[in-house]
Amino acid sequence: MVDLSRKNLEAHALSCLFTGFSGKTVGIIGLGRIGLAIATRVEAFDCPVNYYQRTKKDYPNYTYYPSVLELAANSDVLVVACPLSEQTRHIVNREVMEALGPKGVLINIGRGPHVDEPELVSALVEGRLGGAGLDVFEDEPDVPESLFTLDNVVLAPHMGSGTHETRKAMADLVLGNLEAHVLKKPLLSPVI
Repeated sequence: MVDLSRKNLEAHALSCLFTGFSGKTVGIIGLGRIGLAIATRVEAFDCPVNYYQRTKKDYPNYTYYPSVLELAANSDVLVVACPLSEQTRHIVNREVMEALGPKGVLINIGRGPHVDEPELVSALVEGRLGGAGLDVFEDEPDVPESLFTLDNVVLAPHMGSGTHETRKAMADLVLGNLEAHVLKKPLLSPVI
């Protein structure tokens, strides 16, 4: 028999609620081309934008923080969108996750090694971090089994470029670079 008492119905209704995104403060690690595209999109949801990168830039609508720790402490959602280097390996560590806190959400669309994955798993399991959205992993293609069992994690393969338009643009860029190389012209996207 189903318990249809008011108390049970209210408890069930509350258990089905989620947290809204609009108005949340979004911190972005790396405000390059991709980070700026993210910032533009979250502004449409009335989300204030904070950012961290090695050098402060003149972005009047965005708040700069001189460290990732300070960025995390002042953000509800933390998005990793920086290049991977020795300086950015484990840029999101235990301290950063603690600063983001039990209601904070980490989104990693950069590279897996940006995040200290064992610390991430512990923080999620123990409730020290509210949630995570991951489409990259530290030891790809291996994903920690415990992540599959958590309700506060969304896992996806790194598929942001999986559209007809993006793949065509990628192919056009390769062909443009090959043509430039053969004609001894500057490459469209040189590797530095």
